[in-house]
Amino acid sequence: MFDYNKAFSRNIWLVSLEEQEKIKNFTIAIPGMGWVGSNHLIALVRQWFQNFKIADFDEYEIHNFNRQYWAKIKNIWKNKAATMIDEVLQINPDCKIELFDQGINPENIDNFLDGVDLSVDALDIFVPKARRLFFNKSHKKWIPVITAWPMGFSFAGAIMMPEGPNFDKYFCVDDNTLDEEFILHFALWLSPSLLHAKYMRNVSLKNKSWPSSIAWVLAASSFIVTNALRVLLWWEGLKPLPYSHQFDYRKNKYVCNKLLFWLNTPWQKFKLKIALKMVSKKS
Repeated sequence: MFDYNKAFSRNIWLVSLEEQEKIKNFTIAIPGMGWVGSNHLIALVRQWFQNFKIADFDEYEIHNFNRQYWAKIKNIWKNKAATMIDEVLQINPDCKIELFDQGINPENIDNFLDGVDLSVDALDIFVPKARRLFFNKSHKKWIPVITAWPMGFSFAGAIMMPEGPNFDKYFCVDDNTLDEEFILHFALWLSPSLLHAKYMRNVSLKNKSWPSSIAWVLAASSFIVTNALRVLLWWEGLKPLPYSHQFDYRKNKYVCNKLLFWLNTPWQKFKLKIALKMVSKKS
């Protein structure tokens, strides 16, 4: 029979028994169960979290096979979120997971975030409106948000705390921002040093083409898990927005940037203009 304490006993001394009891009671919301969300979920489950709300309307397809662990022949055309529930319960049958198999939208976002202690962004890079909804609604409900996204052979991440400005302010977007501009604002904010820029190719926002590799995924999940503990247990060392974090494995380099004026400086605006021009040529 399953024994929770035995199953996760090796985590003790990294977190205290008192902290462990707290971890068991937190609820984490993760929209998106693709390459990032599925790995974030499993990593959080193995770190003893056991209450989740997950959302995804998508199904597994053959083009997912290069980076998604649960993209297998037997799972083709199965809903990703429903598949992940089965996987999670094989690790910890005591987990409680609420499924939103139609994704998130303005009609269900309040229900999705009710009772949530932490939001983890795992939405596809090409759904900017859903990302804006998720971040801003989390902020309004006083829920911290953590994100970690692919940038070549690196990950770029950030933590948005509720006491700071909302998503629109940080990423300089509004109702009139075009999708392509929105995606570039988000990507440039997370990785202002552009460590990946010289070797990352074939980015097409129009065709929704974003090069991907399994290499960065586990590192991104490590960022998510560590900062989930840092936020929820009030550990030291938290560096939320306006800080952004990028570690590039190809260049073996880590940078932590602080953008005091968001993307409103002339230099950042210039980089946005160049990036938009480059992507437009490839689209």
